Amino acid sequence: MFFKDPEDGFEMQEKHQYDSVNCTDPLLPCLYLIDNLPRISKPTQKSFDYVLVADLVEDPLDQRLLKQTAFLECLKKKSIMVTKIIHDDKVFYGLRASKEVFDKYKYLLKVSDACNWSGDQTGTTPQATRIRVVHYTLYHTYINTGEDLEELMKKDVFATMFCLHERKKQKELKKRWARFSGVFVGQPVTLIRDYFGEKVGLYYLWLGWYTWMLVPAAVLGVVVFLYGLAFFNTSPLIKEVCESNTLMCPSCDNRCKVWQLKDTCTYAKAPWRLPCSWRSGEELILEIVNDPNNRPKRYGHSYLRSAVVMLLVTATLVLIIGLTHALVVFRVVAAVNMAEANWGFLRDHSSTVAVMLGAVLHYITIQVMTRVNKYVAFKLCEIEKTRSFAALERSFTVKMFTFQFFTLFSSLIYVAFFLGRMNGYPGHYVRIAGKWRLEECHPSGCLTDLFIQMAIIMVLKQTLNNIFEFTGPWLKRFFRRTTGKKLQRKCGHCYRKTCCDEEGSVEPCDNCKLRDWLRNYQLNDVNAFSLFNEFLEMVIQFSFTTLFVAAFPLAPLLALINNIFEIRLDAIKMVSLERRLIPKKTNDIGVWTLILQAIGVLAVIANGVVIGISSDFIPRLVYRYHYGPCANGTDTTQHCLAGYINDTLSTAYMSDPLVRQAFRPSQLITHSGFNVTQCSYKDYRNDGDYSLTPQFWLIMAIRFVFIVLFEHVVVMCKFIAAWFVPDVPMAVNNSRLEDKLDRLKAELRNMHRRQSTEV
Repeated sequence: MFFKDPEDGFEMQEKHQYDSVNCTDPLLPCLYLIDNLPRISKPTQKSFDYVLVADLVEDPLDQRLLKQTAFLECLKKKSIMVTKIIHDDKVFYGLRASKEVFDKYKYLLKVSDACNWSGDQTGTTPQATRIRVVHYTLYHTYINTGEDLEELMKKDVFATMFCLHERKKQKELKKRWARFSGVFVGQPVTLIRDYFGEKVGLYYLWLGWYTWMLVPAAVLGVVVFLYGLAFFNTSPLIKEVCESNTLMCPSCDNRCKVWQLKDTCTYAKAPWRLPCSWRSGEELILEIVNDPNNRPKRYGHSYLRSAVVMLLVTATLVLIIGLTHALVVFRVVAAVNMAEANWGFLRDHSSTVAVMLGAVLHYITIQVMTRVNKYVAFKLCEIEKTRSFAALERSFTVKMFTFQFFTLFSSLIYVAFFLGRMNGYPGHYVRIAGKWRLEECHPSGCLTDLFIQMAIIMVLKQTLNNIFEFTGPWLKRFFRRTTGKKLQRKCGHCYRKTCCDEEGSVEPCDNCKLRDWLRNYQLNDVNAFSLFNEFLEMVIQFSFTTLFVAAFPLAPLLALINNIFEIRLDAIKMVSLERRLIPKKTNDIGVWTLILQAIGVLAVIANGVVIGISSDFIPRLVYRYHYGPCANGTDTTQHCLAGYINDTLSTAYMSDPLVRQAFRPSQLITHSGFNVTQCSYKDYRNDGDYSLTPQFWLIMAIRFVFIVLFEHVVVMCKFIAAWFVPDVPMAVNNSRLEDKLDRLKAELRNMHRRQSTEV
């Protein structure tokens, strides 16, 4: 039966032996354990490790109450103390493990080669370690029906569970880290590690390092952008476009007419803006602490499940790529319809407006598909039946990132590498469903379209995501704080200092306990993948920043500005607005390292192709040194790129039946009423048979040579930088060495002490 202990005020049971009782016995007989449990020794810390919350059930025969009781009794058998407090229609169970549990844990850490370097072996057990051990116990405790906590929560036996924030350390984190006024102050990574665990600590350590690395890239990008702005009106190519009298072929069907190249003078200027003290390996130790007779789950592999998962992943990627095709069709149809609009501004800027609308629609598609991708990735991981949570996390990470990568970048890849390169030429246009012509590039290049699309997506994604990520949890906490304040006024029969001092030895009253539990209960819920979402967001941003930086040099600047505030927003959210994350150990950032390396390789390839294939960098070089006025070295009166724009244009003659058939007669009349007999289009083709010119093949050959050289040079620079910069900082290596030396000396002293005692 229950009684109040005069020393600590906890609910205890009379001391009885329970060795003959097994929680795998039938459910109802297991209830008599309430009066047959041992008295648990008082822990060294009065703070609780975990809190379980359930709906209040009055019927003693209700299956939910029976399963609640059975689960709690199984926890008590594992030396977990349970304190029950009822509040309104909820029941709160405070959980705290005994000292013996952590003595086993620390001893196994000491003898385990996998965890030789750990600060958890000596001294008082940190609260983060206590939470981690109890968390593992909770999720690996089964009642007689074979149900675990996750299944019981799905059946509403328990409503939720959470670990508690430590108010003293929480205040210190707010003061030193989780505040907007500290955006330019360094992060207390060790304090973060001690409170949230190594996994969170490594995330912020990596995020801080990545943000610092964005500074030189952002400066260089701004310099390139400003350089382009400075030469708006002095570039000979811009001058050639703005002063040209060349008539261009209609850019769309039906109402689009021939137009003069100088009409796009402003648009032509745009492209010139673009020139271990933290170790892991404790899972097996936790298994033994939880159950000494535990048999580990063996490794296994199923070719059938692997084949099914591969087919489903392929089907998902096909669907995502299909959405990209739908966006392409939308842009084509929107450009055609706006070109035929009655509003003059919309008609004159139909292509640019279509690009912007396509970018906004792409952002909406990203938000929808992110949720779909997460659901599909989870289901595929369930089919795989991974051995452990770590394996599940790795598998989910790879699948989710792959889906997100194709969702975000398929449309950008089309704009960067395919837009305007497969649309054909007058008389042989490529059409969708035989009706709509594919989009054309502006004579000055297609990179402006990529610039616009990336700018819109990055600004929308980063700004809106940060707003929703922060304001949502803040508003929820704001409307939930009234209950805790009411309870604070009820605490009149004990000293407030006793209730709030976490280092004292006196047990707080039930009101103070409940107030603390409610304060945490009313925070926003977190789960095992909360940190994954932060990692995914930053890795996707890194992809945006690196893959097409040659076309969008302002990407590092936008990423830098976002990250300066992102660190503090995430910190405030984790410390003040959300329940405490389960502290987890790890050596590194896991599979994200491989993903970042893959992005680095793709970035080299993508930027090489953007510069060599998508941009006009190579055609301009070829013209300067082979076809332009400076090719023979005699003409010094003209700029070496004078005449370049006209050199990139080919001519279509209306005398050709196929060309004449491609346009309506009304399209071949200028605004002044002149009926044209020829028009120009961007391509390297002969006037007679429209075959590709030798200049085209020369440029193509040099493009591929440049890509090969570019990639080899960048990869070589990467290896040189990796050779100069160590994988692990020297300070960390020295700290490891000193820690290992101290532990060995301590072991030697203990050995001598034991030998002296034996003598």
